[in-house]
Amino acid sequence: MTDETQPRTTLTGPERDALFAAVDAGFERQIADTIAFAAIPSTRGQEGPCQDMMADLLRARGYAVDDWRIDQDDLRHLPGFGPVETDFSRARTVVGTYRPERAQGRSLILQGHCDVVPAGPLDMWKRPPFQPVVEDGWLYGRGVGDMKSGTIAALYALDALEAAGLAPQGRIHVQSVIEEESTGLGALSTLQRGYRAEACFIVEPTNGRLMRAQTGVIWFRLKVRGEPAHAAHAAVGFNAIKAAYHVIQALEGLEAEWNERAKDHPRFSALAHPLNLNVGIIRGGEWASSVPAWCDVDCRIGLLPGWSVAACQREIEACVARAAASHPFLAQSPPEVVWSGFLSPGYEVTGAEAAEAVLAEAHGAGWGGPLEDSLFTGLTDARFYGLDYGIPAFCYGATIENAHAFNERANVESLRKLTRTVALFVAGWCGVAPITGGTR
Repeated sequence: MTDETQPRTTLTGPERDALFAAVDAGFERQIADTIAFAAIPSTRGQEGPCQDMMADLLRARGYAVDDWRIDQDDLRHLPGFGPVETDFSRARTVVGTYRPERAQGRSLILQGHCDVVPAGPLDMWKRPPFQPVVEDGWLYGRGVGDMKSGTIAALYALDALEAAGLAPQGRIHVQSVIEEESTGLGALSTLQRGYRAEACFIVEPTNGRLMRAQTGVIWFRLKVRGEPAHAAHAAVGFNAIKAAYHVIQALEGLEAEWNERAKDHPRFSALAHPLNLNVGIIRGGEWASSVPAWCDVDCRIGLLPGWSVAACQREIEACVARAAASHPFLAQSPPEVVWSGFLSPGYEVTGAEAAEAVLAEAHGAGWGGPLEDSLFTGLTDARFYGLDYGIPAFCYGATIENAHAFNERANVESLRKLTRTVALFVAGWCGVAPITGGTR
């Protein structure tokens, strides 16, 4: 192979100008597609219409589309599996694959998730959460930041390369997954199905920074039991809801202990409180005039990279057992701990030096300034690729505010910068050649 046939990884000044002009020319359509994508209320179990839209967008661009139903039984034996307790019969993954005429450059996964967390009480939003709108340079709506705008930006970055007359020379998988907010089974399903690449770029929002490390997450449910009685004779029974508070306080002590350990971690020692226990859902009792006989408490807790999920599970169980032993009723009827979702280790980006160098150069030209690092005290799908499959995986994305909160929003200009940067990264990572014919 001669040097003339090698894919180029550096754009000329005119080529970069043409690429940026293509991003700008398509940006109004990009925002319109982002609004349409975010208008679909793709909460857990309801992601199908979003996956339909993504499959249509990929087919319209000529990508080979793989659209399949996820079966938990195919994934149970894999590292990082977490159980789904809700109806999973409609769960799907969509992957669109770009293949050059002759793959000479490095391969790439571009991934985003289309599942979103519930909106909460609608009257507490300033704007309807599933009627996205642009105001004062921000795009508002549930899921616009976390992370539908990033997924659409990645798609339009590839469009811009084509419009500028440049064809990536490496195979690219554009992946739209679900369950990122609950278990990660969408990303895991792509790996079980055999999708691989030399790097994985997840377009999660990072304010134009490189995600350097992230915490892991465990979800669990406390099933606390009491003794029912008529409220007029409450002392005869035992209140399971009140007993649950006793266990929660013990778990807060475990949270404090884990954060003490975090002070010695090479990455997270700089953060005052990187590991958070969240009591997210509480259900209990059946009648206002009956002493409640049961209380279920759904919790989430973080763990650091390098910590064993199984060891952390044992610590949680031991903490609950100690709390029960010190309680007059629970000592005879200890709570049950049920693993109800994420069972995910923390992750540090390793082995990605080549990709990071390409991203740093792309960021400097597409976003502006030096590329800075960030630490996540939350979780992303990057862990599967980097920890279990040897695929360097990282997150980089737009500027957003209020993820998982009211009035979620994404900065519009940051989406333009992101699209430019992703396009430049694809050119630098996969290499490009002038478009001479069909490439998909």
